[in-house]
Amino acid sequence: MAIFIFVMGAIVGSFLNVCIYRLQRSESIVTPASNCPNCKKPIPWHDNIPVISYLFLTGKCRFCGKMISPRYLLVELLTGALFLTLFTAFGLSPKFFAYLMLVSGLIIVTFIDFDTQTIPDHITFTGIAAGTAAALAAPSVMGEASRVLAFFNSALGAVVGGVMIYAVALLGKMAFKKDAMGDGDIFLLAMIGAFLGWKLVILTFFIAPMFGAVVGIILKLKRGDETMPYGPYLSLGALVSIFFGNRILEYLFYGLK
Repeated sequence: MAIFIFVMGAIVGSFLNVCIYRLQRSESIVTPASNCPNCKKPIPWHDNIPVISYLFLTGKCRFCGKMISPRYLLVELLTGALFLTLFTAFGLSPKFFAYLMLVSGLIIVTFIDFDTQTIPDHITFTGIAAGTAAALAAPSVMGEASRVLAFFNSALGAVVGGVMIYAVALLGKMAFKKDAMGDGDIFLLAMIGAFLGWKLVILTFFIAPMFGAVVGIILKLKRGDETMPYGPYLSLGALVSIFFGNRILEYLFYGLK
């Protein structure tokens, strides 16, 4: 089962690569079929097997011989590894299937944000709807027995997540006279809140700067960059909350007494 989950994750990762490449170019993710980003020739099915084909072709297009970004391999391996880790943590439970959707969205958002410093609204809006729908369909996703309470927790998580980032953006603009956060970050944390609920989205909000601050300082020192994409660090914070959030909250509220 573990092997099957990893393979399915790698297959999903192959599709996420298509989304990452095409969404930032406003292209259809359905048609045309997968093609080389350099010569644009269609990739035959035997050259499109996740992980294996990339390694077999040593990362090059069969037709033009040019290198294909190792990001394609990275996304496939990362997605497979995260799917397997979710399975190990939650088994074939409603949380597992809900978090598959969330993690897939986070991967797309992360790599697009790295490339363009934008986050596509149709990913985050769809994610908000999917998170609240998952809470209604399976209240255990929110750790609740009641559908009403689960939906309320999901909806409140979306609102709290969005409002917290919006408040930071507003204060940042007042203090620095320029945008400190983009609208995409607001909707991204709202999406995370829809899946994780209000407690874990607050935790995510406070974890994310720990990752972002380190990278931001490095970029500032090396290149003098004034801005950086924040979506990847919200995504990292969400992953920490998924796997360790409840333990962290228990320690904070009970372990310190």
